Order: sequence, then structure tokens, then C-alpha cells
Amino acid sequence: MFNNILKYTIQDNAKTVKSILTEKLKFSKRLSKKLELNRKIFLNEKAVKLNKSVFAGDELYIEFDEEEDEYDAVDIPIDIIYEDDDLLVVNKQPYIVVHPTRSHQNNTVANGVAFYFRQNNINRKVRFVNRLDMNTSGIVIIAKNPYAHNQLANQMKSGTVEKFYYAVVEGLTETDEGIINEPILRLNPEDIIRVVHPSGKECITEYKAEKKYNNMTLVKLKLITGRTHQIRVHMKHIGHPIVGDTLYGNKSSLTDRQALHCYEMKFKHPITNEDISLTCPIPEDMKKLMDGN
Repeated sequence: MFNNILKYTIQDNAKTVKSILTEKLKFSKRLSKKLELNRKIFLNEKAVKLNKSVFAGDELYIEFDEEEDEYDAVDIPIDIIYEDDDLLVVNKQPYIVVHPTRSHQNNTVANGVAFYFRQNNINRKVRFVNRLDMNTSGIVIIAKNPYAHNQLANQMKSGTVEKFYYAVVEGLTETDEGIINEPILRLNPEDIIRVVHPSGKECITEYKAEKKYNNMTLVKLKLITGRTHQIRVHMKHIGHPIVGDTLYGNKSSLTDRQALHCYEMKFKHPITNEDISLTCPIPEDMKKLMDGN
């Protein structure tokens, strides 16, 4: 019946629509009232008011206005690893930026997702929950409505989203696992480079060596905080820059990108509150580095 909606299945009896919106879904009272006035709240496919009683098993729908995305739709293949009514999660390939910049105005993940949305009559904006550097591969989450985006953004800020990466770094790590707790700062606002500096923001990275080969180490990393370039700066700081990272390390004859991949993310679904765990395998170019090919 509906397009561009938030769906919620009622779990408890003796509640009202208003209590579900404000207590369960964390809508503001102002937004709830606006939705009621615009007849955007539906219970079992019928428009209702905030004081309507709800019972376990009822289906609550919040309808969002259709949106036109600001990105040009470009037919670029996107590798979808998860999709439902609220989220689209893709495995970003290396050598592609997430959204348009001055130097990359088309042929971005955003353009590819905009094309996918239009092809499938999903009239939504492309709302990125997280971003990756151009030459980093792996998981990128896109929210299909403002509510889902806000909920996941809050999870990101509170540090409840678990983010795991794989990286191939230069040299053989002296210890098989450790925690890097070093603040990171951007010294020059005009420069993208970050450094470890006492006046920087708190940054914590856990790492564990998975495999060592040919003076390289495959490490699995968990981000406790999520600062820009955090892994790249921290691995340089302990003397093991990421292979191929020309910004923080050295040019490599083995690869022409930093060997960094967002492998796994764990979070609560923004609508159902279910535990979601998504993975995408290490890409072939990083496998070849560790296989000696």
C-alpha cells in the first residue's frame, strides 16, 4: 500500500500510537503532532490519530514524503550485501569515492546508488551513515529514510556500532595484538593529513596480527573510536604503515592503493532493534599480497 515508509510491529498491549512514537521510536512530540496533522500515521493500513490504542501484532506505518535525490543517477555496478525497507548496505570497491567531490563529480557510490534507487522506484535521498576513503574498500551503509539515518548516526556517535577492518601493513609486528590509544589531530585545516598529537581527539584502535608473510602482516583491527584516517595514522605511529598508503607510508610495487578493507560491522537495526552483523570478505588484491602473488 505504501512507499517510503517506516514499519513497526507493535509488541505490547495497552499502548497508544503516541506512546509508541515517543517512547519506542524516539520521535519528538512536535514531529509526532506534525505527522498526525498531515495524516501520515497508519495502523493496519488505516490513518489514525495519536490517541489511538494499539495492541500486540498491530502494524504501525509512518509515511515519508517522496524525495528527489540531489545526485545524478549513473549506471555504476554496486555490490549489495544487505537490503530491507530502511537500509541498503554495499561493499564499496577501491578506487571509487563515496560521494561527489570537486575532483570526482560523477562515477561515485552515491551516483550508483541513486541510479539503483530510481531503477527500483525507491524515491529516497541517498543518506550515508558511514564513509570510506577512495582507496579503502568494504562496508558502506545507506539509510533509506531520515529516521533510520538519525538512529544509526546516534549509534555511531555513542560508539555502540562495532567496526572491524583488515589491513596489510609493512613489516612484522613486534606483538601479535595490542591497543593503540593515541590522540589524533589535523595540524593544518587546509591539509587532509592527521598526526598523533597530545592536543588531538581521543582515538583508540585494537589490533591483532592474523598472518605474517614476506615482511608484511595482515592485521584485524577494531575501531573503538571512529576518527578520520584513524587506522592509517595509528599504524604509521607504531611503525607499520599500511602497504600502499602513499599519504602515511610508502608507495608499493605490489599494490596501487592502501591495503585497507572494512570487513565487518555490528549494530542495532534502527527500526526493529534486532542485532545486525554484516561481513564482506577480504578483496582479491589484498589476498594476493599475503599469498605472495
